[in-house]
Amino acid sequence: MARSAPVMISSIDPIELQAILDRIAGTMAAATERGRVADYIPELADVANDRFGIAVVPVNGEALVAGNADIAFSVQSISKVFTLTLALEKFGGAIWERVGREPSGDPFNSIVQLELEHGVPRNPFINAGAIVIADLLVDGQTPHETVQEILTYCRQLANDEGINIDQDVARSEERTGFRNVALASFMRAEGNIRAPVGHPLDVYFHHCAIAMSCRQLAAAGRYLAAAGDVHGDDARRVSMSCVRRINAVMMTCGHYDASGEFAFRVGLPGKSGVGGGILGIVPGVASIAAWSPGLNAKGSSVLASRAFEELAKATGWSVFGAPGQG
Repeated sequence: MARSAPVMISSIDPIELQAILDRIAGTMAAATERGRVADYIPELADVANDRFGIAVVPVNGEALVAGNADIAFSVQSISKVFTLTLALEKFGGAIWERVGREPSGDPFNSIVQLELEHGVPRNPFINAGAIVIADLLVDGQTPHETVQEILTYCRQLANDEGINIDQDVARSEERTGFRNVALASFMRAEGNIRAPVGHPLDVYFHHCAIAMSCRQLAAAGRYLAAAGDVHGDDARRVSMSCVRRINAVMMTCGHYDASGEFAFRVGLPGKSGVGGGILGIVPGVASIAAWSPGLNAKGSSVLASRAFEELAKATGWSVFGAPGQG
């Protein structure tokens, strides 16, 4: 059967793109296979699994949205993109002495690899790596001050003061995050956590509990598509070197042990979270956020992953060229 050519919207036609987003949202609303919500975090277990939202924020232009794009959700591990950006801007390449930048090939909360590699996490997007980044950020200040610094940074990136932390989710993670406590304790024993273990964990649990809508998340990630431009404010510009490295790590490590599958099917840098969100970047064109709370076996949203694949097919957006069949 002949397949229609992708639209190839490199310079975005808002009307055409809005029609694509509306079509995707309609398809996802009718989907019956939706995955399971992350019930191991009690506060996330109660999120309705009938929701789907998507937002695209062009480098130059207004946000385009469809579905439940203005419902806030727990971004969870997507927040690691912003803490990594903050750490790179503050400390530069020195952070790579304490965390790697290779795919793990293991679940995001695995302790096995960490033990084999003497407390140095494979990358900053698995839980252990993000805890090391939190340890870097908390140095010289209190956990509360660090959490506020991260929250303020996310608000600046999104140009939106309405972004907040869901304290119920943070407390839920603190009550149940025993494996993260084990990861932090092991790294402390190996000398790769410098602060008292509770300090980086407090920071980690709270930044994972940041809540954003698809519209806010896509706006916050826009700098990664716009060569570091933070909404036209040169005073808050993120270095191009930082942007390039974060996009690279998102491409290779952003979906844990399913990163290769996302690269194969979508072909864009992306970062998933167990709250059901995915942030994706089309360099030079737009940032994208999609959300639906039901997850697959690898911890990524079933419908958000599918939406990215459909969007890539419809637009031709991919760092590898227009997606083909197979």
